[in-house]
Amino acid sequence: MIAPTTRKDLMIVNMGPHHPSMHGVLRLIVTLDGEDVIDCEPILGYLHRGMEKIAENRTIIQYLPYVTRWDYLATMFTEAITVNGPEQLGNIQVPKRASYIRAIMLELSRIASHLLWLGPFMADIGAQTPFFYIFRERELIYDLFEAATGMRMMHNYFRIGGVAADLPHGWIDKCLDFCDYFLTGVAEYQKLITRNPIFLERVEGVGIIGAEEALNWGLSGPMLRASGIRWDLRKVDRYECYDEFDWEIQWQKEGDSLARYLVRISEMTESIKIIQQVLEGIPGGPYENLEIRRFNRIKDPEWNDFEYRFISKKPSPTFELSKQELYVRVEAPKGELGIFLIGDQSVFPWRWKIRPPGFINLQILPQLVKRMKLADIMTILGSIDIIMGEVDR
Repeated sequence: MIAPTTRKDLMIVNMGPHHPSMHGVLRLIVTLDGEDVIDCEPILGYLHRGMEKIAENRTIIQYLPYVTRWDYLATMFTEAITVNGPEQLGNIQVPKRASYIRAIMLELSRIASHLLWLGPFMADIGAQTPFFYIFRERELIYDLFEAATGMRMMHNYFRIGGVAADLPHGWIDKCLDFCDYFLTGVAEYQKLITRNPIFLERVEGVGIIGAEEALNWGLSGPMLRASGIRWDLRKVDRYECYDEFDWEIQWQKEGDSLARYLVRISEMTESIKIIQQVLEGIPGGPYENLEIRRFNRIKDPEWNDFEYRFISKKPSPTFELSKQELYVRVEAPKGELGIFLIGDQSVFPWRWKIRPPGFINLQILPQLVKRMKLADIMTILGSIDIIMGEVDR
């Protein structure tokens, strides 16, 4: 009689692309041995819209409304990078007031992004309450955005050489009030979450990334800083006016999901600190570089007529991108958002390569979830903080 052969049955499961706790349309093909993850293969591309190709036949100002659709939670950063490239190519100076306004918008956008990371991350782990709390504060940020830009999510506010419109009357006081209120909100989150034993059980020691490993995988942002590397492009590149303010790089050395949570929470309070300093010291003067108006080739006198003179968002001039190449980057909430730009003596870029932080941070996911439990996949994926709009572009 032949003895029955014992074999391990591995189960292959699809997580996504419409899994309730997936962040966007990401599909994971997971190989399971019971509850243990043997292998995990992420499948991308469900949200691909050809953003890089679209850029090649749009002027920068035509392309601005598209870019807010990459990372649709931190829209100001995609706009910032889109105008920073041509500004450096054409050596265009940004007035001080415009630079300060940009810094305020970027930091508000960073807080909004971190808030909408925190809520779903906690919901993935099983805590429902913070998910409702974060929308309170986020709504206030969007109210500020709406007052300044006219839009809540897709702002279309940055322009080459400045911003589209000045801050409205009373906005600065409103923003200062929000800063005071938000600090109490963060304290509430920390009281609710940080020492919660169930939360700590789920995140401590889960998804550990060492410092050297983080560098080798090319991680950036909170993922890198949670592994003990103090690297923040706001300090390194000193873009806009960040070197004029007093703030610290937030970092942790453990490298697990808890460290990434702590980095993002403390980044929110640090952003508030920056915003308060900017608001205190915001100078007067123009909110855009009026010199570049002279490049305006569109001779359309009707728009300068009496009826149209009160339209606040004026069209920006189109001008040639000189024949050179350039890599620009900003410190987005998720990491280093960069653009490699090649000009070609025309108003359209010849090549527009996007370096999204989420895409590069996501690479490490299969390695992190191997030999973990199935439930830990959501914890680890949540702590990476991806938005599929910028992963798939």
